[in-house]
Amino acid sequence: MSTIGELSVAAETFALGETIERVPGVTFDVERVVAHDADRVMPFVWASAPDREALEDAFESDPSVDNVELLSDLDGEWLYRMEWVARVQFVVHALLEEQATVLNAESENRRWQLRLLFPDRDSLSRTYDFCREHDIEIDVEAIYAMENERHARFGLTEEQAEALDAAFEHGYYEVPRDLSVADLADELDISHQALSERFRRAHGNLVENTLIIDEGDTEQQLTPNL
Repeated sequence: MSTIGELSVAAETFALGETIERVPGVTFDVERVVAHDADRVMPFVWASAPDREALEDAFESDPSVDNVELLSDLDGEWLYRMEWVARVQFVVHALLEEQATVLNAESENRRWQLRLLFPDRDSLSRTYDFCREHDIEIDVEAIYAMENERHARFGLTEEQAEALDAAFEHGYYEVPRDLSVADLADELDISHQALSERFRRAHGNLVENTLIIDEGDTEQQLTPNL
């Protein structure tokens, strides 16, 4: 049975660790990742930091990343395409060897929080063993069966699914709408901006995982988040 593992890795032992150390207040939220080979992965990463210039200077000196390209600038949040070329062995192993999918990956308090969908519990166990054999410090914070997390099939996080469920139940998708985004944000006890961003990510994940199908793409991909 498909199994979801919630994993935590210290930032200094993973990609962008030096950038996180050098730029106080920076956060990363992975939008999509493609694993090309055993040496590198190519993520699309949303970044937020007090100073974009300082952030991009840190990218230049961070040995774990290469070929960073700015794709979008949205009011203090920037989308980058980059290559992770070091300290990502366990992710490459999970994607290429165990056929896992990363549902969510974000940095928080100098740690990376990752949520991976594995074909079965054994593949999760093998990934954990791989980390121990390669001296990669990783914490398994939760393990649960796919049947208890149906929205994961569509690349949604728990927060995204909660927001969409609440929006539907409160008539947000009715014509005319029964309440505004601001009212729904109050209902969920989050900010208007946070809810708008959560909707944007959730709708993007639903479109990609239900409408956009590329049968010729055999690479393992990740679609996250917020």
